[in-house]
Amino acid sequence: MTTSAETQHSARSRYLLIALVFAGTALSYLDRQVLALLKPTLVSTFSWTDQEFAHLGSAFTFATAAAVLFSGWLVDRFGVRVAYGAAVALWSLAGMGHAAAATVSEFVMARIVLALGESVSGPATVKSTAQYLPVEERSLGLGIIAAAPSIGAIVAPLTIPVIAVLVGWQAAFLMTGALGFVWVWLWFLGTRHLKNVQKAAPVAQNNWQIFGELLRDRRTWGITGAKMLADMVWWFMLFWIPDLFSRVFHLSQAELGAPVALTYIMAAGGAISSGLLFPALLRRGFTVNTARKTSMVIFGLLILPLPLALAMPSPWLAALLIGLALFAHNGFVTNIFGATADIIPLNRVATVTGLGSVCGNLSGMAMIEFAGWSLTNGYGYYPMFAIASGAYLAGTLVLHLMVRNLVPASELGD
Repeated sequence: MTTSAETQHSARSRYLLIALVFAGTALSYLDRQVLALLKPTLVSTFSWTDQEFAHLGSAFTFATAAAVLFSGWLVDRFGVRVAYGAAVALWSLAGMGHAAAATVSEFVMARIVLALGESVSGPATVKSTAQYLPVEERSLGLGIIAAAPSIGAIVAPLTIPVIAVLVGWQAAFLMTGALGFVWVWLWFLGTRHLKNVQKAAPVAQNNWQIFGELLRDRRTWGITGAKMLADMVWWFMLFWIPDLFSRVFHLSQAELGAPVALTYIMAAGGAISSGLLFPALLRRGFTVNTARKTSMVIFGLLILPLPLALAMPSPWLAALLIGLALFAHNGFVTNIFGATADIIPLNRVATVTGLGSVCGNLSGMAMIEFAGWSLTNGYGYYPMFAIASGAYLAGTLVLHLMVRNLVPASELGD
């Protein structure tokens, strides 16, 4: 019989898990934003072109795409605790390595190693919530964690430019990387007593057979297609938004931090709202299928006005519209993660999440390169914003066509 004290201890352990995964995710976005925020300084120092800067972004996303499917398998094979802790140590070391880079090639190598470590974050997040959080806590837990990228992206523009101005751009990379090693110590200390609420089915000896079954499963491609279209927009926004405020609204390195931070403050609200919206719809009698897809349509509609941001007379009005789009993105993606944890068997959750991230990183790389081409050839930001505005409704349609009824895996006996 479980005592009240044991129940309270188990709950505290789960809340600590959410806090640690939240902090790890925020750190990953803090680390990856440093380069984008220091673009004016680095371009001046190393004489980079827009296309060369785009290559740095696409190198990161391509490396993540190449690594993340393996990372999903790694999390399924070795468990969240070991895989995630080792990954954060690796990407923190790589983040600090940027401070020693002096050429585009050296920055590319540092970005690739950073990507290898950060590729574990998504699969580890979804796997940990599926394994350690009960169903009734899962959506809110995912919503809280999904706000973490926005928190990292809020902290970055408010701190990184200041650090760079006061003590140099190298210090910005060193200080953010060092925070990761503090997190690793807390992670291994704080996750010692977690208990599973769901156990994975035994993994067959033939891994290729399991992978073949995964690829033949329509649920895999429904999740992956929706994630690919959403991530395409997110990677583009994350990498190019600081430049947009500098280029379109002529803000200086010191001035662009505040409007960029506003966009990500709004993005954080989207993740939290999604974590609350889905269970609210369930309480109203919606099925899992209807609640998930209704939520995704709502968030898809919110992003439609995005192209109007480019016509705004002030950077603050533009930031509000871009922030609304990021609010919608985080709400949408939280539902994708929730659907993955709901409908995918536990022993495949991290791998399917990884596959979705592979496709999302590849589409993001294409969008980043397209942005570099568009800016170089005088077309500006409008083509990317037009594509982004319709991507989420298209993603919802893909999921619906591939999986007409989202049924929890536990109900199917998977």
